[in-house]
Amino acid sequence: MSKRDYYEVLGIERSAGDQELKSAYRKLALKYHPDRNPGNGEAEEKFKEAAEAYSVLSDPEKKRTYDTYGHQGVSGAGQQGFNPDAFSDFADIFGDFFGFGDLFGGGGGRRRSRAQRGDDVRYDLEISFEDSIRGLEAEIQVPRLEACQSCKGTGAESEDGWTSCSVCRGRGEVFYQQGFLSIRKTCGQCGGSGKILRRPCRQCKGEAYIQTSKKLKVKIPAGVDTGMKMRVTGEGQPGANGGPSGDLYVFLSVKAHPVFERKEYDLHCIVPVNFAQAALGTEIHVLTFEGLESMKVPEGVQSGETLRLRGKGVPFVNGGGRGDLIVHVEVRTPRKLTREQRKLMEQLRETLPAENEPEEKSILDKLKDYLM
Repeated sequence: MSKRDYYEVLGIERSAGDQELKSAYRKLALKYHPDRNPGNGEAEEKFKEAAEAYSVLSDPEKKRTYDTYGHQGVSGAGQQGFNPDAFSDFADIFGDFFGFGDLFGGGGGRRRSRAQRGDDVRYDLEISFEDSIRGLEAEIQVPRLEACQSCKGTGAESEDGWTSCSVCRGRGEVFYQQGFLSIRKTCGQCGGSGKILRRPCRQCKGEAYIQTSKKLKVKIPAGVDTGMKMRVTGEGQPGANGGPSGDLYVFLSVKAHPVFERKEYDLHCIVPVNFAQAALGTEIHVLTFEGLESMKVPEGVQSGETLRLRGKGVPFVNGGGRGDLIVHVEVRTPRKLTREQRKLMEQLRETLPAENEPEEKSILDKLKDYLM
Protein backbone atom coordinates (compact mmCIF):
# COMPACT_ATOMS: atom_id res chain seq x y z
CA MET A 1 0.00 0.00 0.00
CA SER A 2 1.43 3.41 -1.00
CA LYS A 3 2.32 5.88 1.74
CA ARG A 4 0.19 8.95 2.36
CA ASP A 5 1.68 12.37 1.72
CA TYR A 6 3.46 13.57 4.90
CA TYR A 7 1.71 16.95 4.78
CA GLU A 8 -1.64 15.15 4.50
CA VAL A 9 -0.73 12.92 7.46
CA LEU A 10 -0.12 15.95 9.69
CA GLY A 11 -2.98 17.96 8.18
CA ILE A 12 -0.85 21.00 7.23
CA GLU A 13 -0.03 22.99 4.11
CA ARG A 14 3.37 22.81 2.42
CA SER A 15 4.00 26.41 3.44
CA ALA A 16 3.48 25.66 7.15
CA GLY A 17 6.12 27.01 9.54
CA ASP A 18 7.89 25.21 12.38
CA GLN A 19 5.33 26.20 15.01
CA GLU A 20 2.41 24.93 12.91
CA LEU A 21 4.31 21.70 12.17
CA LYS A 22 5.07 21.10 15.86
CA SER A 23 1.52 21.89 16.92
CA ALA A 24 0.03 19.49 14.38
CA TYR A 25 2.36 16.67 15.42
CA ARG A 26 1.76 17.19 19.15
CA LYS A 27 -2.00 16.89 18.68
CA LEU A 28 -1.68 13.63 16.72
CA ALA A 29 0.96 12.17 19.07
CA LEU A 30 -1.18 12.81 22.12
CA LYS A 31 -4.31 11.50 20.40
CA TYR A 32 -2.89 8.24 19.03
CA HIS A 33 -0.19 7.34 21.57
CA PRO A 34 -0.39 3.60 22.45
CA ASP A 35 -0.60 4.38 26.17
CA ARG A 36 -3.86 6.19 25.54
CA ASN A 37 -5.10 3.57 23.08
CA PRO A 38 -4.10 0.19 24.53
CA GLY A 39 -4.69 -2.70 22.13
CA ASN A 40 -5.75 -0.36 19.31
CA GLY A 41 -3.60 -1.36 16.31
CA GLU A 42 -5.04 1.35 14.06
CA ALA A 43 -4.13 4.08 16.58
CA GLU A 44 -0.61 2.67 16.89
CA GLU A 45 -0.12 2.78 13.09
CA LYS A 46 -1.35 6.37 12.95
CA PHE A 47 1.04 7.27 15.77
CA LYS A 48 3.99 5.76 13.86
CA GLU A 49 2.86 7.43 10.62
CA ALA A 50 2.73 10.86 12.30
CA ALA A 51 6.14 10.35 13.95
CA GLU A 52 7.71 9.39 10.62
CA ALA A 53 6.18 12.41 8.86
CA TYR A 54 7.38 14.78 11.59
CA SER A 55 10.93 13.36 11.68
CA VAL A 56 11.27 14.12 7.95
CA LEU A 57 9.52 17.50 7.76
CA SER A 58 11.25 18.87 10.87
CA ASP A 59 14.67 18.27 9.30
CA PRO A 60 15.38 21.05 6.72
CA GLU A 61 17.58 18.81 4.53
CA LYS A 62 15.17 15.88 4.53
CA LYS A 63 12.26 18.25 3.93
CA ARG A 64 13.95 19.72 0.84
CA THR A 65 14.64 16.22 -0.48
CA TYR A 66 11.06 15.11 0.19
CA ASP A 67 9.59 18.22 -1.46
CA THR A 68 11.67 17.48 -4.58
CA TYR A 69 11.57 13.69 -4.87
CA GLY A 70 8.73 12.58 -2.60
CA HIS A 71 8.88 9.35 -0.59
CA GLN A 72 11.59 7.85 -2.82
CA GLY A 73 14.01 10.62 -1.88
CA VAL A 74 13.67 9.96 1.86
CA SER A 75 13.12 6.22 1.81
CA GLY A 76 13.89 4.98 5.31
CA ALA A 77 14.45 8.51 6.65
CA GLY A 78 11.68 8.13 9.19
CA GLN A 79 13.35 5.03 10.64
CA GLN A 80 16.95 6.31 10.62
CA GLY A 81 16.54 8.40 13.74
CA PHE A 82 14.94 11.61 14.85
CA ASN A 83 16.11 15.02 13.73
CA PRO A 84 18.53 16.07 16.53
CA ASP A 85 17.34 19.67 16.37
CA ALA A 86 13.80 18.51 17.05
CA PHE A 87 14.63 16.08 19.87
CA SER A 88 13.46 18.48 22.56
CA ASP A 89 10.05 18.59 20.87
CA PHE A 90 9.77 14.79 21.00
CA ALA A 91 10.89 14.86 24.63
CA ASP A 92 8.21 17.38 25.47
CA ILE A 93 5.53 15.19 23.90
CA PHE A 94 6.72 11.83 25.16
CA GLY A 95 7.45 13.29 28.59
CA ASP A 96 3.70 13.25 29.10
CA PHE A 97 3.93 9.45 29.23
CA PHE A 98 7.51 8.47 30.13
CA GLY A 99 9.01 11.45 31.97
CA PHE A 100 11.66 12.04 29.25
CA GLY A 101 11.67 15.73 30.12
CA ASP A 102 12.91 14.91 33.63
CA LEU A 103 15.52 12.45 32.42
CA PHE A 104 16.99 14.91 29.89
CA GLY A 105 17.35 18.09 31.87
CA GLY A 106 14.15 18.10 33.91
CA GLY A 107 10.88 19.92 33.64
CA GLY A 108 9.10 19.20 30.36
CA GLY A 109 6.55 21.82 31.37
CA ARG A 110 9.24 24.43 31.93
CA ARG A 111 10.83 23.59 28.58
CA ARG A 112 7.53 24.23 26.83
CA SER A 113 7.07 27.61 28.43
CA ARG A 114 10.51 28.94 27.55
CA ALA A 115 10.82 31.71 24.96
CA GLN A 116 11.24 30.50 21.39
CA ARG A 117 12.43 32.50 18.41
CA GLY A 118 9.93 32.87 15.56
CA ASP A 119 10.38 31.29 12.12
CA ASP A 120 12.20 33.10 9.34
CA VAL A 121 10.17 34.15 6.29
CA ARG A 122 11.24 34.06 2.62
CA TYR A 123 10.01 36.60 0.06
CA ASP A 124 10.92 36.39 -3.66
CA LEU A 125 11.28 39.77 -5.39
CA GLU A 126 11.87 40.31 -9.12
CA ILE A 127 13.33 43.67 -10.17
CA SER A 128 14.25 45.25 -13.50
CA PHE A 129 17.79 45.27 -14.87
CA GLU A 130 17.87 49.07 -14.59
CA ASP A 131 16.87 48.96 -10.90
CA SER A 132 19.60 46.40 -10.19
CA ILE A 133 22.16 48.89 -11.55
CA ARG A 134 20.80 52.02 -9.90
CA GLY A 135 19.24 50.57 -6.71
CA LEU A 136 15.74 51.28 -5.44
CA GLU A 137 13.41 51.30 -2.43
CA ALA A 138 10.81 48.58 -3.02
CA GLU A 139 7.48 48.30 -1.24
CA ILE A 140 6.50 44.68 -0.63
CA GLN A 141 3.52 42.92 0.95
CA VAL A 142 4.72 40.06 3.18
CA PRO A 143 2.30 37.35 4.41
CA ARG A 144 2.92 36.51 8.05
CA LEU A 145 1.33 35.59 11.38
CA GLU A 146 0.55 38.21 13.98
CA ALA A 147 -0.66 37.90 17.55
CA CYS A 148 -4.45 38.01 17.67
CA GLN A 149 -5.50 41.45 18.86
CA SER A 150 -8.74 40.13 20.31
CA CYS A 151 -7.08 37.78 22.82
CA LYS A 152 -3.65 39.48 22.92
CA GLY A 153 -2.02 36.27 21.74
CA THR A 154 -3.37 34.04 24.51
CA GLY A 155 -5.76 32.02 22.32
CA ALA A 156 -8.56 32.33 24.89
CA GLU A 157 -11.49 34.60 25.54
CA SER A 158 -10.66 37.34 28.04
CA GLU A 159 -13.22 36.20 30.63
CA ASP A 160 -12.80 32.67 31.97
CA GLY A 161 -10.96 31.59 28.83
CA TRP A 162 -8.42 29.60 30.84
CA THR A 163 -8.90 27.46 33.90
CA SER A 164 -6.35 25.86 36.17
CA CYS A 165 -5.56 22.23 35.36
CA SER A 166 -7.35 19.96 37.80
CA VAL A 167 -4.78 17.16 37.47
CA CYS A 168 -1.58 19.05 38.29
CA ARG A 169 -3.35 21.94 40.06
CA GLY A 170 -1.63 24.51 37.88
CA ARG A 171 1.93 23.25 38.43
CA GLY A 172 2.35 21.73 34.93
CA GLU A 173 3.92 18.61 36.48
CA VAL A 174 2.72 15.57 38.35
CA PHE A 175 4.64 13.51 40.91
CA TYR A 176 4.26 9.89 41.87
CA GLN A 177 6.18 7.29 43.84
CA GLN A 178 7.62 4.19 42.20
CA GLY A 179 9.38 2.03 44.77
CA PHE A 180 11.93 4.22 46.51
CA LEU A 181 12.01 6.66 43.57
CA SER A 182 10.02 9.88 43.39
CA ILE A 183 9.26 10.52 39.69
CA ARG A 184 8.24 13.82 38.16
CA LYS A 185 6.82 14.20 34.66
CA THR A 186 4.92 16.70 32.56
CA CYS A 187 1.21 16.75 33.15
CA GLY A 188 -0.56 14.89 30.37
CA GLN A 189 -3.77 16.83 30.84
CA CYS A 190 -2.47 20.37 30.24
CA GLY A 191 0.78 19.55 28.40
CA GLY A 192 2.86 21.28 31.07
CA SER A 193 1.19 24.68 30.86
CA GLY A 194 -0.71 24.30 34.13
CA LYS A 195 -3.93 25.51 32.55
CA ILE A 196 -6.70 24.27 30.29
CA LEU A 197 -8.29 26.23 27.49
CA ARG A 198 -11.95 26.49 28.43
CA ARG A 199 -13.21 28.99 25.86
CA PRO A 200 -11.11 29.50 22.70
CA CYS A 201 -10.92 32.99 21.28
CA ARG A 202 -13.65 33.49 18.68
CA GLN A 203 -11.36 35.55 16.46
CA CYS A 204 -8.38 33.17 16.15
CA LYS A 205 -10.19 29.96 17.24
CA GLY A 206 -7.65 29.31 19.97
CA GLU A 207 -4.56 29.51 17.73
CA ALA A 208 -3.37 32.81 19.33
CA TYR A 209 -2.22 34.03 15.88
CA ILE A 210 -4.01 35.15 12.73
CA GLN A 211 -2.80 35.13 9.14
CA THR A 212 -2.24 38.64 7.83
CA SER A 213 0.18 40.62 5.68
CA LYS A 214 2.42 43.58 6.30
CA LYS A 215 3.65 46.32 3.98
CA LEU A 216 7.38 46.92 4.21
CA LYS A 217 9.80 49.20 2.41
CA VAL A 218 13.05 47.45 1.54
CA LYS A 219 16.10 49.36 0.32
CA ILE A 220 17.81 47.47 -2.52
CA PRO A 221 21.41 48.67 -3.06
CA ALA A 222 22.86 49.29 -6.52
CA GLY A 223 24.75 46.35 -8.02
CA VAL A 224 22.60 43.45 -6.79
CA ASP A 225 22.21 40.35 -8.96
CA THR A 226 20.00 37.28 -9.25
CA GLY A 227 20.46 34.89 -6.32
CA MET A 228 21.45 37.55 -3.80
CA LYS A 229 19.37 37.84 -0.64
CA MET A 230 18.76 40.56 1.91
CA ARG A 231 17.89 40.11 5.57
CA VAL A 232 15.38 42.33 7.33
CA THR A 233 15.83 41.69 11.05
CA GLY A 234 12.75 41.00 13.15
CA GLU A 235 10.21 40.94 10.29
CA GLY A 236 9.67 37.17 10.28
CA GLN A 237 7.09 35.18 12.24
CA PRO A 238 6.48 36.20 15.87
CA GLY A 239 8.21 34.24 18.61
CA ALA A 240 6.45 32.02 21.14
CA ASN A 241 6.22 32.74 24.87
CA GLY A 242 7.76 36.18 24.50
CA GLY A 243 10.59 35.03 22.24
CA PRO A 244 12.01 37.31 19.51
CA SER A 245 10.55 37.38 16.00
CA GLY A 246 12.33 35.65 13.15
CA ASP A 247 13.88 37.48 10.21
CA LEU A 248 12.64 38.22 6.70
CA TYR A 249 14.88 37.13 3.81
CA VAL A 250 14.25 38.84 0.46
CA PHE A 251 15.59 36.71 -2.43
CA LEU A 252 16.27 38.74 -5.58
CA SER A 253 15.93 37.89 -9.27
CA VAL A 254 16.80 40.35 -12.04
CA LYS A 255 15.00 40.50 -15.39
CA ALA A 256 17.06 40.15 -18.58
CA HIS A 257 17.95 43.29 -20.59
CA PRO A 258 17.53 43.56 -24.40
CA VAL A 259 20.93 45.28 -24.89
CA PHE A 260 23.24 44.48 -21.98
CA GLU A 261 24.42 41.20 -20.52
CA ARG A 262 26.00 41.10 -17.08
CA LYS A 263 29.05 39.01 -16.18
CA GLU A 264 30.02 39.59 -12.57
CA TYR A 265 30.40 43.39 -12.38
CA ASP A 266 31.11 43.98 -16.09
CA LEU A 267 28.45 44.81 -18.68
CA HIS A 268 28.70 43.45 -22.24
CA CYS A 269 27.01 44.74 -25.39
CA ILE A 270 27.35 44.37 -29.18
CA VAL A 271 27.90 47.45 -31.37
CA PRO A 272 27.68 47.04 -35.18
CA VAL A 273 29.95 48.96 -37.61
CA ASN A 274 30.18 48.73 -41.41
CA PHE A 275 33.34 47.48 -43.07
CA ALA A 276 34.37 51.00 -44.16
CA GLN A 277 34.25 52.17 -40.53
CA ALA A 278 36.13 49.04 -39.46
CA ALA A 279 38.82 49.56 -42.11
CA LEU A 280 39.31 53.32 -41.66
CA GLY A 281 38.42 53.64 -37.98
CA THR A 282 35.65 55.83 -36.65
CA GLU A 283 34.06 57.33 -33.58
CA ILE A 284 30.81 55.82 -32.30
CA HIS A 285 28.32 56.62 -29.53
CA VAL A 286 27.72 53.84 -27.03
CA LEU A 287 24.69 53.64 -24.73
CA THR A 288 25.49 53.43 -21.01
CA PHE A 289 23.37 53.80 -17.89
CA GLU A 290 24.67 57.37 -17.56
CA GLY A 291 23.78 58.31 -21.15
CA LEU A 292 25.67 58.19 -24.48
CA GLU A 293 29.46 57.90 -24.39
CA SER A 294 31.85 58.56 -27.30
CA MET A 295 34.27 55.77 -28.17
CA LYS A 296 37.02 55.58 -30.78
CA VAL A 297 37.13 52.49 -32.98
CA PRO A 298 40.68 51.94 -34.27
CA GLU A 299 41.25 51.35 -37.98
CA GLY A 300 41.51 47.73 -39.01
CA VAL A 301 39.33 46.46 -36.16
CA GLN A 302 38.04 42.94 -36.73
CA SER A 303 34.62 41.50 -36.02
CA GLY A 304 34.54 40.00 -32.52
CA GLU A 305 37.24 42.25 -31.07
CA THR A 306 36.37 44.06 -27.85
CA LEU A 307 36.75 47.64 -26.67
CA ARG A 308 36.48 48.73 -23.05
CA LEU A 309 34.90 51.70 -21.29
CA ARG A 310 36.29 51.66 -17.77
CA GLY A 311 34.02 52.38 -14.84
CA LYS A 312 30.80 52.18 -16.90
CA GLY A 313 29.72 48.75 -15.66
CA VAL A 314 27.87 47.57 -12.54
CA PRO A 315 28.48 49.33 -9.19
CA PHE A 316 30.03 47.16 -6.48
CA VAL A 317 27.36 46.30 -3.90
CA ASN A 318 29.61 47.30 -1.02
CA GLY A 319 30.73 50.50 -2.76
CA GLY A 320 34.24 51.45 -3.79
CA GLY A 321 33.98 51.39 -7.57
CA ARG A 322 32.28 49.63 -10.43
CA GLY A 323 32.99 47.27 -13.30
CA ASP A 324 33.60 48.09 -16.99
CA LEU A 325 31.50 48.17 -20.13
CA ILE A 326 32.85 45.71 -22.70
CA VAL A 327 31.88 46.57 -26.29
CA HIS A 328 31.96 43.67 -28.77
CA VAL A 329 32.51 44.98 -32.29
CA GLU A 330 30.43 43.36 -35.02
CA VAL A 331 31.48 44.20 -38.60
CA ARG A 332 28.41 43.95 -40.81
CA THR A 333 28.33 43.48 -44.56
CA PRO A 334 25.53 45.27 -46.46
CA ARG A 335 23.08 42.94 -48.17
CA LYS A 336 22.16 45.43 -50.92
CA LEU A 337 24.29 48.03 -52.71
CA THR A 338 23.42 50.91 -55.00
CA ARG A 339 24.92 50.98 -58.49
CA GLU A 340 27.49 53.57 -57.42
CA GLN A 341 28.42 51.60 -54.28
CA ARG A 342 28.85 48.44 -56.29
CA LYS A 343 31.13 50.21 -58.77
CA LEU A 344 33.30 51.54 -55.96
CA MET A 345 33.41 48.12 -54.28
CA GLU A 346 34.51 46.45 -57.51
CA GLN A 347 37.33 48.98 -57.85
CA LEU A 348 38.35 48.31 -54.24
CA ARG A 349 38.25 44.55 -54.80
CA GLU A 350 40.74 44.84 -57.63
CA THR A 351 43.23 46.62 -55.38
CA LEU A 352 42.97 44.25 -52.38
CA PRO A 353 44.73 40.87 -52.12
CA ALA A 354 42.49 37.83 -52.12
CA GLU A 355 42.51 36.51 -48.55
CA ASN A 356 41.27 33.02 -49.41
CA GLU A 357 43.73 32.14 -52.26
CA PRO A 358 47.17 30.64 -51.53
CA GLU A 359 50.16 32.59 -52.84
CA GLU A 360 52.04 31.02 -55.74
CA LYS A 361 55.22 29.28 -54.65
CA SER A 362 58.46 30.94 -55.56
CA ILE A 363 60.86 29.20 -57.97
CA LEU A 364 63.24 28.54 -55.06
CA ASP A 365 60.44 26.80 -53.06
CA LYS A 366 59.51 24.65 -56.08
CA LEU A 367 63.20 23.67 -56.53
CA LYS A 368 63.40 22.62 -52.85
CA ASP A 369 60.27 20.46 -53.22
CA TYR A 370 61.72 18.82 -56.36
CA LEU A 371 65.10 17.98 -54.78
CA MET A 372 63.42 16.51 -51.67
